[in-house]
Amino acid sequence: MDLSSELININRALAGSGINLRIEQRGRWLNLRGPLPCRKGTGPIKSQRISLQIEAEQQGLKEAERVLQLVNYQLQRGQFDWSQWTTKPELAQPRGIASGVKEALASFEATFFAEPHRRRSPAGSRTTWTSAYLPYLRRLACLANNKQQGFDASLLSETLASYADGSRSRQQCATALSALARHIELALPDDWRAEAGGYGLHRARFRQLPSDNQIIETVLHIPNPRWRLAYGLMATYGLRNHEVFFCDLSALAKGSDQVLRVLPNTKTGEHQVWPFHPNWVEHFELEQLGSNAQALPKVNVDLNHTTLQQVGRRVSEQFRRYELPLTPYNLRHAWAVRTIHIGLPDTVAARMMGHSVAIHTRTYHHWITRRDQQQAVDTALARKLS
Repeated sequence: MDLSSELININRALAGSGINLRIEQRGRWLNLRGPLPCRKGTGPIKSQRISLQIEAEQQGLKEAERVLQLVNYQLQRGQFDWSQWTTKPELAQPRGIASGVKEALASFEATFFAEPHRRRSPAGSRTTWTSAYLPYLRRLACLANNKQQGFDASLLSETLASYADGSRSRQQCATALSALARHIELALPDDWRAEAGGYGLHRARFRQLPSDNQIIETVLHIPNPRWRLAYGLMATYGLRNHEVFFCDLSALAKGSDQVLRVLPNTKTGEHQVWPFHPNWVEHFELEQLGSNAQALPKVNVDLNHTTLQQVGRRVSEQFRRYELPLTPYNLRHAWAVRTIHIGLPDTVAARMMGHSVAIHTRTYHHWITRRDQQQAVDTALARKLS
């Protein structure tokens, strides 16, 4: 299939956005080409190719674009490694690893790449393996090697516990190790689900959420008015990082109802969200976005050339660049806790946040429990005094 015209347009867009990599067609296959580090690790950067093993067709072209964005991200952060792109990423297991562990990991890797849907998308499978499985399996292998430990449930627990409680890495580790355990038919520890919880707040940090006054004061540390607006949206509506750029903002115009519609192409799909506090719409000067969404930061949101994760990463990077004393998710969690104190039903708040009631209850258990107990105490006192 001849994709010449599509490739010209895509490569022009890449050049316009400052990306030096290009997609090229060689026969029936698509490759990446551009300045890449020396394969031996010591030579100069020069123009080289990465064979993607992706067929030259419309669907393959979209997949090649996604892979290109991943490679570009790795290059920008000095994380590019040829071993991930020349062949299937291997576990590079340490010497001396217990044979049972080594065999289990090798078998799991072979089965992963042999699955039919993986074979239809080899480059995408390589990316998934490299980012979502390999780091956690390598850590398990290292722990097994250090302790000369065989493969059992305690090794899974020790690997999981090596990641911070409540972190995203811990959640992803749990997912990878659960798949490995299913593959070798190993029963997970009884407390696995409780220990694996990676969504939400570390129980030791729940008291460290910023107060409303701190949130209002922090915006003064942001010199760029575009990023002040993005910050204000997140504080007022509890949006995820990327959702800031994927909302219908027309309801922010003066006289409108101020109810945002998060668009369907976001992480958890379309949902509506109300402002808490409503007066923050005016305080953060968000009304202007009702007629001029272009006032937000200029971030590439074309999902043909980027991903929701990369858009969200731009927000986190900007918070760090300004050295803000809170994170984007601090704003989201603070919004959720605000709705609990106000008395908004958990089912409604969960829907506005775009997640399930179960996740909402688990994440904000401390505040929900305190609210419900306070309501019970207030009811009991009112009954006694009446």
